[in-house]
Amino acid sequence: MSLANQTFGFFTPTVSLMGVGCAAQAGPQARALGAHRALLCTDAGMVKLGIAEKVKAQLESAGIQVTVFAGAEPNPTDRNVHEGVSVYKAAECDAIVTLGGGSAHDCGKGIGMVIGNGGNIRDYEGLDKTTKPMPPFLAINTTAGTAAEMTRFCIITNTDTHVKMALVDWRCTPNIAINDPLLMVDMPASLTAATGMDALTHAVEAYVSTIATPVTDACALKAISLIAEWLRPAVANGANIEARDKMAYAEYLAGMAFNNASLGYVHAMAHQLGGFYNLPHGVCNAVLLPEVCTFNLIAAVSRFGDIARALGENTDGLSPIAAGEKAIAAIRRLARDVGIPKNLTALGVQEKDLETMAVNAKKDACQLTNPRTATLEQVIGIYQVALVA
Repeated sequence: MSLANQTFGFFTPTVSLMGVGCAAQAGPQARALGAHRALLCTDAGMVKLGIAEKVKAQLESAGIQVTVFAGAEPNPTDRNVHEGVSVYKAAECDAIVTLGGGSAHDCGKGIGMVIGNGGNIRDYEGLDKTTKPMPPFLAINTTAGTAAEMTRFCIITNTDTHVKMALVDWRCTPNIAINDPLLMVDMPASLTAATGMDALTHAVEAYVSTIATPVTDACALKAISLIAEWLRPAVANGANIEARDKMAYAEYLAGMAFNNASLGYVHAMAHQLGGFYNLPHGVCNAVLLPEVCTFNLIAAVSRFGDIARALGENTDGLSPIAAGEKAIAAIRRLARDVGIPKNLTALGVQEKDLETMAVNAKKDACQLTNPRTATLEQVIGIYQVALVA
């Protein structure tokens, strides 16, 4: 393939704060963006844990009035977005602060797109559909997985079709991203595992993407090696601050990779599982990842060998195919070690829905950069293998 007529962008927040205690800068950073009346978009869990109140106090100490919107559901919906828009307008807000994992950030992005551009969030499904900027946006992350705090991706469920819409728009990249491992120590082991495997999926899919670049490759491989080393310790002991810190860097690096190289069939297919069954995104990715990698292996053999080595596998003396197979085996082993359900049947997925989900997956924007093109029957086949793997 000739690269002569292709150009590649690189999208990332203007400012990213990392490291233990960095969330204390939320107030000054929001003020630096020009915020006076901020909508704090979060979820019920953050309110229950008292984290939302702490962040609200930090923002208020910087002279910012805060209205809390805790309506971001897991797999946020178009209805959540428009409820947030109403709250934003009623409080006459001029900035958005999101607090939580991917659900809160995606909901906040959806709110921002509608506030900036009007209409319905469904109008912005696809690539770069907005024409005007969002309000100033600061994202405070509490999980090490989705990287939604720093990407141009926004995933919102259409409540009429039960399909997850992929809104990919450089204008919805947060201005400031904050990743403080202290905010991640209370994540339960199951969520730590799911979000960690989500980050691994981001890195792997970005590395074998058809639009990967040397910049995204470097981010992806480093993310894979960090996850291989630190996900198990983070799941085993949530108070292990070193493991939390390393996983925060890993998920951010994986985000840098897929934010610019995009993804593949794992995400295209997982989005359908989330839309149909309201299943946790990271768990769906984790179950599908080895099966999609098996399908993709012949299209990116040398790259899967690189992934095996990043995962800590010794590939000396192995054929390229055998090295790639080691990567897939290592992914399965990691998923098993951190307690990911074995297959889709364990998640309640039914065979009768596979064809409909496969049709929708073929329309998902994420599948466009998968290294191997799949027919509808092949996508159904991957789902079928994942049902009983």
